[in-house]
Amino acid sequence: MARTQLEPAVLDPADPLSPAFTDAVAVVLDEFLDAQRDTLAAIDPALAPLHAMARDLLAGGKRIRPAGTVWGYVAAAGLPADREFAPLLAAAASLDLLHVSALVHDDVMDGSDLRRGRPAAHRQFERLHAEQGLVGAAETFGRAGAILYGDLLLIWSSELLHRSGLPAAALGRALPLLESMRTEVTAGQYLDILAQSRPLSAHDLSTAIETAERVVEYKSAKYTVQRPCQFGASLGGADERLLDVLARYGSALGRAFQFRDDLLGVFGDERLTGKPAGDDLREGKRTVLIAHTLAAAAPVARGRFTDLFGRSDLDHDQVATLRQIIADSGAQDAVETMINSSHAEALAALTDAPITPEGNQALTTLATLASHRTS
Repeated sequence: MARTQLEPAVLDPADPLSPAFTDAVAVVLDEFLDAQRDTLAAIDPALAPLHAMARDLLAGGKRIRPAGTVWGYVAAAGLPADREFAPLLAAAASLDLLHVSALVHDDVMDGSDLRRGRPAAHRQFERLHAEQGLVGAAETFGRAGAILYGDLLLIWSSELLHRSGLPAAALGRALPLLESMRTEVTAGQYLDILAQSRPLSAHDLSTAIETAERVVEYKSAKYTVQRPCQFGASLGGADERLLDVLARYGSALGRAFQFRDDLLGVFGDERLTGKPAGDDLREGKRTVLIAHTLAAAAPVARGRFTDLFGRSDLDHDQVATLRQIIADSGAQDAVETMINSSHAEALAALTDAPITPEGNQALTTLATLASHRTS
């Protein structure tokens, strides 16, 4: 596939998520999506919104998975040569298509209104239904459109990867890790909705922390950091020792990343997060933060919490009440401690590891950026 010329000079181990790097990922995605626009138009002009929505949604994001892929490669093989960079970047960018596919489906399951400061995909399809004067229920059309749209993004992720130009041998080494990642995140997502569907009984309270941590490991830690880093390292010819280092690093950092997300979902500034404050409380997300709250809150406070938690009509004062119960229980501080501990564990995995100096510097910095953020 024809591409704008992008140089490895955009890679800075001291700033692994630099604007130059994230812009380079955006260029790859934009060019790929614009080629898909022509494919869709040839089928039917009515498909144009699918391209426009993909361009909008993929314009944002942290690029943490593409970064993990590229710096995992660097950890194994050093900074890529000019001829190696474009295929590597395309493979890395394909993980953002995979991620946005998961976000679209996640928003349908959660009934979320916003994603990255814009209406969630199913809400955009509902609006399209109204604007075009279509018959039937707008909500049904919105859900169906978003499910298909998420599926399309998943298909495009695979297409971008296989059209990246990577050598067949490198792709063959790395694909099993990506296949594991897809299975793990889907399994983790199911465990998440299963946990959210169970009543808050005494039995649940005794196992809630263990369940929430298992969901974090498979829905987030492996998917966000561990597998992308291993995928990139495998593309770079990593041996089993390095893959094991990245497994420990990625699992720990992925937990820290998700625990930070849990705190931001309750206490974050919606101007930075792009989602309404308190949405996780309205959606009844059984996060590690909530599990610690239920385990530690006083009985009266726990009763008040369970009465309100998961109600979609929570107002500002009720959200504030839930936040106060979380803080008073010590759960907020406990999760901050877990973030710091996981961050330290990730850094410890890199100590004396068989890793290039550039890779070590980048992954060390990435650990801090992922653990200590405001969005």
